[in-house]
Amino acid sequence: MMKTILITGAGSGFGEAAALGMARNGHRVIATVQVSPQVTPLREKARALGLDNLRVERLDLTDPYDMAQAQRFEIDVLWNNAGMGEAGPVFEIPIDLVRRNYEVNVFLPLVLTQGFVRRWIDAGKQAKIVFTSSMGGLFTPANWGVYVSTKHALESVAEALQQELKPHGIKVQTINPGAFYTGYNETMADAPFRWLDDARHVTRRAELRREFDSFLQAPDGHLDAREMIERMIEIVPADTGRFRNVVPKATEDMLRSHQLAAWDNPI
Repeated sequence: MMKTILITGAGSGFGEAAALGMARNGHRVIATVQVSPQVTPLREKARALGLDNLRVERLDLTDPYDMAQAQRFEIDVLWNNAGMGEAGPVFEIPIDLVRRNYEVNVFLPLVLTQGFVRRWIDAGKQAKIVFTSSMGGLFTPANWGVYVSTKHALESVAEALQQELKPHGIKVQTINPGAFYTGYNETMADAPFRWLDDARHVTRRAELRREFDSFLQAPDGHLDAREMIERMIEIVPADTGRFRNVVPKATEDMLRSHQLAAWDNPI
């Protein structure tokens, strides 16, 4: 069955590619982007591909007028894909950056979700919510703690919603990408260098840069994004499937081992 799917954060990366892919498969897609300059390029891509079923709108989650407009759309699936990331040592990162990361990754997607859920329940509509989490929603590497803690929070929000909304016929899923190469992780790795200061902080800039470069240059640190995009195109519209969807399988296996080992992790 063809669905009407609203995607946040469709201006680049996974969101853009999956929006185009789902539209190619016949779904009606409302692809929303954060800033106005992203609107026309995506509309032009859709037009060049003959995708009349792909609509592009601006949706800055921090803009209450954008949010109000989005919640008037009639949709079957809400895919909370938009997000941003702050990296760097948790014991030194400025707290205002932590708050902003939670605002964008947790609080505002929940606001958007609550608005749709109430409409769906009042209308007796069966629908679906998908959250883009991360492999980082299930483990915490040093110096990525703030970002991945927002994904840990999303995991809990999604798990609670799944239980709460099941009686209303509303399904909930998460998608947990591994370290795929979209530029997202690379940009996040640059973020702490706008505030980290060798004259004020314990963490040395050069040491942190070496650590990030080592992580991102490892074979499992820049996976081919096409695998994740293909799975997203399948998962998001589907009526059945798993609550948690970790891709690739090697990342799922690593996370299972990590969570098991955590029970015996010494201080």
